[in-house]
Amino acid sequence: MKYDYLIVGAGLYGAVFARQAADRGKRVLVIDRRHHVAGNVFTQRMEGVNVHVYGAHIFHTNDERVWEYVNRFARFNRFTNSPVANYRGELYSLPFNMYTFNRMWDVTTPEQAAAEIVRQRREAGIGQPRNLEEQAISLVGRDIYEKLVKGYTEKQWGRPCDQLPAFIIRRLPVRMTFDNNYFNALYQGIPIGGYTRLVENLLDGVEVRLDTDYLADKRTLDALADRVVYTGPIDAYFDYRLGALAYRSLRFETEVLDTPNFQGNAAVNYTDRETPWTRIIEHKWFEFGRDEAGNDLPKTVISREYSTEWKPGDEPYYPVNDDANNALYAQYKALAEGEKNVLFGGRLGQYRYYDMDQVIAAALEASDRELG
Repeated sequence: MKYDYLIVGAGLYGAVFARQAADRGKRVLVIDRRHHVAGNVFTQRMEGVNVHVYGAHIFHTNDERVWEYVNRFARFNRFTNSPVANYRGELYSLPFNMYTFNRMWDVTTPEQAAAEIVRQRREAGIGQPRNLEEQAISLVGRDIYEKLVKGYTEKQWGRPCDQLPAFIIRRLPVRMTFDNNYFNALYQGIPIGGYTRLVENLLDGVEVRLDTDYLADKRTLDALADRVVYTGPIDAYFDYRLGALAYRSLRFETEVLDTPNFQGNAAVNYTDRETPWTRIIEHKWFEFGRDEAGNDLPKTVISREYSTEWKPGDEPYYPVNDDANNALYAQYKALAEGEKNVLFGGRLGQYRYYDMDQVIAAALEASDRELG
């Protein structure tokens, strides 16, 4: 059988492109090397809980088109992301807001909090921030940086903060209010029934082959279709001929606990350097501790998350978009432009950090250009 499109990767980018192509009458084959669809947003039921197997994913967007689009394929609950920071047993609000400032400095007004941040910024003598450390101190002062940013960030990226680019932390929410909503997005929530159901609905009626490694059988698979949409790592596509791009990877320890409530929140970040994990996710609180019928769940499932340096064979999660890696990606992108029958897309295919709504928007835009 000849297909119009072979789509490599059954994550959000691939599933959205497949849906758009199928709706326009195109013959589509989606393949994925994993045993499941949904890529890194895959959720799996354990003890009635939809577990975020590859880490916590909270959908949030200001994009009206994207929000209307995803609501065609899932109903979303009203979950609001309000993580907690744990520094050696001291608990602080994330995002950084008046609760954080009160706990840290015993201030009670926005004016007092702002004045303390300005004082600490001046004391540090920072002009234009040159790295993440200076950017963080400029935003929230040295006290908060030392307790709530430094250790967590260095665990997350495996590098000292003064060797990380400033842009990584520029979107850090800092509020002179008591608003505990981490995101500023107009729309926010978790798909009821989990992300896997959302992606399965996107792929309804589309042929999908799992446990299929595109790069291991590229010639045969390419022959099946006129066009390829590739969402895997761009350097792997070219067999790393220019060198490997750098990523951060993640490792999870997941366990079922015979208790209804372990930490009382979906996400608790451990911001000291000594605790080996970066955060603990308690998955049931993404859906308010209840199943779809509204019944309280008697057990809970937690995941400890560890950040690691990527090596071949690991899952690549976060592109390390420093100058050296961006320059290497530019070379790979030039090679990709020479692949006339291949469209490179998604977080790995374009070597950039995407939020979920940005992945979907990019797939919609690419399918609009491709399909008309």
